[in-house]
Amino acid sequence: MVRPNLSHVRILAVAFLAIFVAACQTDSQTTSATSSPRAESSSSKPVKLGAKQPNKAGRYFIEFRSRYAYTYGHSYVVFGTLDARGRMVKPEVAGLAPKSDDPSVYMAGHVLPVESTTGWTDGDLEPEYMSAYWRVMLTEPEYRKVVANIRKLQASSPVWHASIYNCNAFVGDIARSMGYKTPFHWLVPQEYITKLRKMNGGPNAIGWTRPDSDAPSSSKTR
Repeated sequence: MVRPNLSHVRILAVAFLAIFVAACQTDSQTTSATSSPRAESSSSKPVKLGAKQPNKAGRYFIEFRSRYAYTYGHSYVVFGTLDARGRMVKPEVAGLAPKSDDPSVYMAGHVLPVESTTGWTDGDLEPEYMSAYWRVMLTEPEYRKVVANIRKLQASSPVWHASIYNCNAFVGDIARSMGYKTPFHWLVPQEYITKLRKMNGGPNAIGWTRPDSDAPSSSKTR
């Protein structure tokens, strides 16, 4: 991917984010079924998946992740199976981001919805850019249900908007389909994934948040 000089974009994007975060600081701990246009209704609350760790055979998983970017970061999910040594086997990625790498399209998405992509973006599978994660182990039936929900969400081709429906909202739809509580989506992705893990993972959650002092000196475009 082309990596343009985005210093002016970073300033504007951070300014937008500051407005959004300031507006929702009192609600950052709130779990709301209205935080996304695709939220589950209270009358059809899904059963929580991954509540019990399955046998090691199969090793199906989904990982809620955030990574650093030129601006405030990106959240997404990685899913698949693990081998006997715990390494990912051909992992798949799902996440919401502007379809174009043009900085002007990215900035336009802070005002109006823009066309999106719902798959892999540059840096998603590079460990050095990961800022937080929460891994949930699943049985095969649970995994197939999760993947079916992800495919359905991707097929709906949602647009991207920095405040109305962003990468956090997309990840939140996946988490809620699994029966989990979610933070409000006006958060920096690293904070969103960290809160998601703390709200649902319990004391034995498989996850990690990178200290600010350990952040990479350069990041990807989104």
